Amino acid sequence: MIHYKLLTPGPLTTTDTVKQEMMTDHCTWDDDYKQITQRIRGGLLKLAKVSEEEYTAVLMQGSGTFGVESVLTSVVGKEDKLLIIANGAYGERMTDIADHAGLAYTVYHEHYNQVPKADTVKEMLAKDTQITHVAMVHSETTSGILNDIEAVGKVVKEAGKVFIVDAMSSFGGVEIPVQDWGIDFIVSSANKCIQGVPGFSFIIARKPLLEESRGKARSLSLDLYDQWKTMEVDGKWRFTSPTHVVLAFAKAMEELEAEGGIFARHKRYADNNRLLIQGMKELGIRPFIDEAHQGPIITTFYYPEHADFSFQEMYEYIKERGYAIYPGKVTEADTFRVGNIGEIYREDIEKLCSLMKEFLEERNR
Repeated sequence: MIHYKLLTPGPLTTTDTVKQEMMTDHCTWDDDYKQITQRIRGGLLKLAKVSEEEYTAVLMQGSGTFGVESVLTSVVGKEDKLLIIANGAYGERMTDIADHAGLAYTVYHEHYNQVPKADTVKEMLAKDTQITHVAMVHSETTSGILNDIEAVGKVVKEAGKVFIVDAMSSFGGVEIPVQDWGIDFIVSSANKCIQGVPGFSFIIARKPLLEESRGKARSLSLDLYDQWKTMEVDGKWRFTSPTHVVLAFAKAMEELEAEGGIFARHKRYADNNRLLIQGMKELGIRPFIDEAHQGPIITTFYYPEHADFSFQEMYEYIKERGYAIYPGKVTEADTFRVGNIGEIYREDIEKLCSLMKEFLEERNR
């Protein structure tokens, strides 16, 4: 097998010990397996800094998009209206979910390199009193921008609305005091900053609002309320759970704690990010997002001036030498993206910058 590290926003490079957990087969009916699910749920609440009295954690089979769709189609009722805040492809994906499910919604579009403004959200809520729910992305991996969910959450709660946050690529790598920031539902995935592998998403939900969602779901398998009520009994999932992924995630949570928790992991990611941006600047490669709003998860870069190569050429050169990067997702400019989460350290970032230098030098001969 060819082994290379993933400089992506997830799936990401995991530890050998996390991978090793997937070598064990487990029956979903076993009490010890169900207890692992319950430990994960409790651990997620601690990471979110919320109490078990006010919030609960629900695990949902599938990717992060499954989790987002589960929330939107389970808690936004037929008489409700959703405000979607979008400044990237993942905010816009919420509109696709809403269209397919027949949800009533409106959209606040912001440019991909701009954070949504809390004042604009406040004005929209004041003008349209039919809006009951507000949804947005925290770390928008389209560009790497980190949106100000704290400021938006404040105006959403002042207006008495329900606040839904897609924290797919930030939860576990960025401190998010969920209750303090007025977040009612927050969604993330096993294969992001907690550094597990793909297979399930998870939702941390305010209990009273989850109770209110009973009977609203537009999907059988993505019914968040029913998933919760089943899981609450003893940790059993409604339908077949991704057992190997669950075992790996439990190990990944242990390793997050051993590293020093979210604070230490965020520092490593942020250090990686600063080193990456500095190294790229030395090669004449500029970041797409300004320093004030650049998140620590993934960075979008412009191609260097007078570039005469394709992304595929650059990708293959770097991959053959041990690393995988991402193509750009910004439509109006030639860009590429580099993630720095997962088991990635200073030496990996330095090696990537060295490979980029070699590639550019070869292309300019």
